[in-house]
Amino acid sequence: MRATVAEFGPVTAARIAELLGLTVAAVRRHLDPMVAEGVLETREPRADARRGRGRPAKDYVVGSAGHDALPAGYDDLALSALAYLAEVQGPQAVEDFANRRFAALEHSLAGLEGTVPERAQALVEALAAQGYSASSRPAARGTAVEGLQLCQGHCPVQRVAESFPQLCEAERRTFERILGTRVQRLATLAHGDHVCTSFVPLEALTQNQHDPQDDTVATATGDQTEGRRS
Repeated sequence: MRATVAEFGPVTAARIAELLGLTVAAVRRHLDPMVAEGVLETREPRADARRGRGRPAKDYVVGSAGHDALPAGYDDLALSALAYLAEVQGPQAVEDFANRRFAALEHSLAGLEGTVPERAQALVEALAAQGYSASSRPAARGTAVEGLQLCQGHCPVQRVAESFPQLCEAERRTFERILGTRVQRLATLAHGDHVCTSFVPLEALTQNQHDPQDDTVATATGDQTEGRRS
């Protein structure tokens, strides 16, 4: 019914009933909950469309929640944009983009203190707010808890990450900097698994322990910044 309103709207309940071969009463039983949820919205008909006596029938249009649920093609646009970026600027440009994408998450959790589990909980809440359906649970071997299992049951950029794994790697390195410990990727939605899962040990890294790849990323990003300034 939402698709019918999207195609023919603004449209009355009577017209929807005619298009779908239903009674007006049956159509209204579907329309009312969708209006309450914001999937559809009602609006007064145009003055030139009002005919006859009595209260004019309201028109239905797709609401903001309904537009969010309809296919948008954002994945195709993102894939095309990154493919073009890689072709014109090279693979490093895609890595720079991936690092920049997670900069906001890292900035929002900058200065995070506490134990690794406490930091992980703050990270889970931040990811959940961004639609990742994140959670964490103890990872034990026998009776000993060795770390945490960080899970993401949904990935808003899954289709893009399937073609550009740089997004997953940039995310992993961001998790390491936020949590202050190693993060080992065990499974990803982008690789066909049913969930993104990472193992997070409880021990924090010391100052002289770091991922050599971070140096490479920092250097590349710094070089790019200098290039823009010159």
